[in-house]
Amino acid sequence: MTKTTANSVRPGEPPPLGDGPDLSEPDPRSVFGRLFDEHAESLHGYLARRVGDQAADDLVSETFLVALQQRHTYDPARAGVRPWLYGIATNLLRRHVRQEVRGWRARARVMGTDRLQADSHEARTTEQVAAQQQVRQLAGALAALQPGDRDVLLLISWGQLKPAEVSEALGIPVGTVHSRLHRVRRWLRSHGPVTTQETEDGDA
Repeated sequence: MTKTTANSVRPGEPPPLGDGPDLSEPDPRSVFGRLFDEHAESLHGYLARRVGDQAADDLVSETFLVALQQRHTYDPARAGVRPWLYGIATNLLRRHVRQEVRGWRARARVMGTDRLQADSHEARTTEQVAAQQQVRQLAGALAALQPGDRDVLLLISWGQLKPAEVSEALGIPVGTVHSRLHRVRRWLRSHGPVTTQETEDGDA
């Protein structure tokens, strides 16, 4: 029986659900090295946008350590390895929820101040001012979301996971993913319109 490895997927193309690598080998160092090479950078980018670079460095390392320790719980016939890794990272991220919310609130305040400064600076373009306002709206909205709703939104928008992958990552029914996403979209239309297109693209 031929084993499926992460290298069987073309670069930049996530493996389909149920087509994950075999992590049950006695010596998993080789396959985990490939997983790290393929997923660590994008995982770090997702985590860094939520809690900053320094915390993301630690979380990426811890994610792969936990994955190594729990490799026998991974079933390649059930799901791809990417949502499994993002699920571990999201569980670890929950310890940083307060830090994340404080960060979003601080960004909202800073962007509000920057916008006032931009309004008085002739070199600033209308587009720059509008973009700053959108970031301020987005930051304030994300800080106010329930953690579970925020996880669904950001796994789709920033993690680039499909709803089915988010379902596997969070251990919730895919119908719950869609209902949370619908609720978040509806709420953000009045609090952070910049995210509407992002979530629709992620749900495509």
